[in-house]
Amino acid sequence: MAGWRVSGYTEVRRLGAGGQGEVVLVRHDASGAPAAVKYLSAGAGDQERERLRHEAAMLAQADSPHVARLYRLVESEHGIALVMEAVDGVSLKEILERHDALGPEASLTVLKGALLGLAAAHHLGVVHRDFKPANVVVPADGRSKLVDFGIAVPAGQAAGGAGTAFYMAPEQWAQHVATPATDVYAATCVFVECVTGRRPFTGNRAELRAAHLAQPVPLDGVPAPLHPLVAHGTAKDPAERPLGAAVFVDELERTARAAYGPDWEDRGIRALAGAAVALAALFPLTALFATAPTVGAGAGAGTGAAATAGKGFLATVGGKVVAGVGAAVVVTGGAVAVQQIATGETPPPRPSPTVKAAAFTPVRDCQVSDLQGTKPPGPKPAPVRLPEQVRLPADAAVYETDAGHRMIGQARAACERSTGVTGGSRQVSGAAGTGWVAEPIQFSVGNLASMTCQYFPNSPEAAAQRRTGTDCTTSLRARQNIASGVPGVRAMLGGPSSDDFGERPPSPYIDVVMGAMLAKDRPAAIQCTLPAAQAGTCVAALTYWYVQVTGEKGKIAKADLDRIAAQIAAFVPKARR
Repeated sequence: MAGWRVSGYTEVRRLGAGGQGEVVLVRHDASGAPAAVKYLSAGAGDQERERLRHEAAMLAQADSPHVARLYRLVESEHGIALVMEAVDGVSLKEILERHDALGPEASLTVLKGALLGLAAAHHLGVVHRDFKPANVVVPADGRSKLVDFGIAVPAGQAAGGAGTAFYMAPEQWAQHVATPATDVYAATCVFVECVTGRRPFTGNRAELRAAHLAQPVPLDGVPAPLHPLVAHGTAKDPAERPLGAAVFVDELERTARAAYGPDWEDRGIRALAGAAVALAALFPLTALFATAPTVGAGAGAGTGAAATAGKGFLATVGGKVVAGVGAAVVVTGGAVAVQQIATGETPPPRPSPTVKAAAFTPVRDCQVSDLQGTKPPGPKPAPVRLPEQVRLPADAAVYETDAGHRMIGQARAACERSTGVTGGSRQVSGAAGTGWVAEPIQFSVGNLASMTCQYFPNSPEAAAQRRTGTDCTTSLRARQNIASGVPGVRAMLGGPSSDDFGERPPSPYIDVVMGAMLAKDRPAAIQCTLPAAQAGTCVAALTYWYVQVTGEKGKIAKADLDRIAAQIAAFVPKARR
């Protein structure tokens, strides 16, 4: 496909092409770094351009080793393109065409990697809608990556008829709403193809539609221990499938361990890696290094017109990307920055630091007590992927209290949500003398005002309350104000919070409070009182709580989260009784 090209890169070879454009392997002229560039066709309209911007927004926020990283979005009057990580591997489609069926452990490994990549999208409220073997690349280490989010949509939007017919969920055929369960269906269909060497259904589009809408996925060739996994993932009603990829990962791992033992994944990765390496001649970087010039010794200049025109902007507003000429998104370690590009100037991609595999932490259900008595536990909570700023100690656990709210506390502790007429708390408490982590639940206006005075005595809201005669005394000491990075949100650390320690000895204990002002008259706080040896649990609890409450107001920049996490970690050990 001739025409406009991003400047500063030498094209090596085409990786793929379709009706909407093409993907090419390139080498950055200044650094020699490889990348993949996805170009829209010259005749692409506004809708296709907006879809590519949406894909850039999705990739810029996805933080998973199972999703190909975005380096830049480049747009000019000549065209629009994504510059992405060049994944050195071979597509799952190629592997299946050459090897037919994979073993069950290798197939489970493919499914797990796919689900982890999809979970990163679901965490952002995005449904992929077109999961298929061609969109999965398997490197030599056997750990697959998703490489295309071209028709992804926000969860809750119409599923539409877009997608690949062999793997489309019933709700896509019926034009219903797209949910994370839509992707679970497609991933399970691909899993069946990996295990059996055959797609679940074949035929023309009308025949595929009828089959996906009404026929159960055939289980011939699927090992019997995996039948329940396939049946659950391909249920016709999305409400009867796992709610999302993260939940399905937990089910997959339990099933795999029971069927193939605790080392099933090691065997699966080795088998999948072997299948990929057998096709190493197709790896993109094989061609790149075979033609690579010496960097700095006459490396080729960029082809085509200049990538940018030196004007315009790209910014994230309310979860949408607005892009103009001459701007780029640069992703480093999960942070998204806006960078203006001068005419003819194309900086090299900035590789993100190594990210550990996404770890989905189990979540424990809390017992709920209120004025009407004790309620039984609800459904088993879904595993959660903790923010990278949260380090969960070995003696800590994640609890779900109510309405999806989560807290971190001692692993050997009781968790409950207690309420009264006007307030109460969510609390994770240990046996007598071992401390607690608690978040006050404040329902009445009076209690909210009291919290404002206590935790933010210098705020305009507290000053207004004092003018009405509200008592604003507090025993909080060693107060430290912290900037949240979210407009309209303030936060502070303090401790100790009270002279009344009950049965617990005064030392050596950590007693720290963190408060956040989410909006006018809407304060929130969390208190952690634990033995000093468990300071790490307090750090994790306060950091996780902070990420959650600020997330309710708006997205907070990674740099701010990193800084605040460091402040919390430094402050907590000092909050000693």
